[in-house]
Amino acid sequence: MEQNNYRLGVVSVSFRQLSPKAILEATKKAGLSCIEWGSDVHAPCHDTTRLHEIAALQKQYGIECSSYGTYFRFLESPLAELSDYVAAAKILGTDTLRLWCGHRSGEQYSDEEKEELILQCKQAARLAEKEGVKLCMECHKNTYTQRLKDALSLMHAVDSPSFRMYWQPFQWQSAAQNLSYARAIAPFVEHIHVFHWKGDQKLPLKDATDEWQAYLHEFSVPRTLLLEFMPNGSADELADEASALKSIIGETV
Repeated sequence: MEQNNYRLGVVSVSFRQLSPKAILEATKKAGLSCIEWGSDVHAPCHDTTRLHEIAALQKQYGIECSSYGTYFRFLESPLAELSDYVAAAKILGTDTLRLWCGHRSGEQYSDEEKEELILQCKQAARLAEKEGVKLCMECHKNTYTQRLKDALSLMHAVDSPSFRMYWQPFQWQSAAQNLSYARAIAPFVEHIHVFHWKGDQKLPLKDATDEWQAYLHEFSVPRTLLLEFMPNGSADELADEASALKSIIGETV
């Protein structure tokens, strides 16, 4: 596993109660280099004033925007809204957007719903190709890409370099099951959300060092690793979680 080419950051929704400035301060203090801004609280896509303020603060703190964590959801959000999210991402300085793929697991879709979902994803991918951005689906509960077989099927059906995936462990599966998902989906993955959960219990990342080293071994090229949600929800924990992540990838802390 390569050690020096990872980009390490945090997801802003980990600290919805904090201002963008406070999150940037904590990120800098923790020795991280990037942030995924969430569109729900910190960086709404229509608030261009706020977006430009965040972009200016990023330069001030020397922190990059790794990605834009949108709450656009296929089959629920109007496809026309996607252009607004793309424009917002560009203000923040990123070409990577996280989207939600539907509203339930793949086996719960009818054939007609699957066809409509794939059609929308293909249309979105064409827009992304035109705009020079990447749209990434999450491996998330209650979305079409919750199951590996559905995620792989979708990636092959859309077949676009602008339509990609995130990866994260599913906290209700075993480490072995998560490892299998990571191995199979790795060629399509842009970013990885990093945390240590067991069911609803949030635990310190340092307790999952071996597990996470095994996960990352499945990715032939180092990805952007984004810490998501602290064990107790406090920004004061970010430095310790960042140290654990650096230890996992072999950096001297």
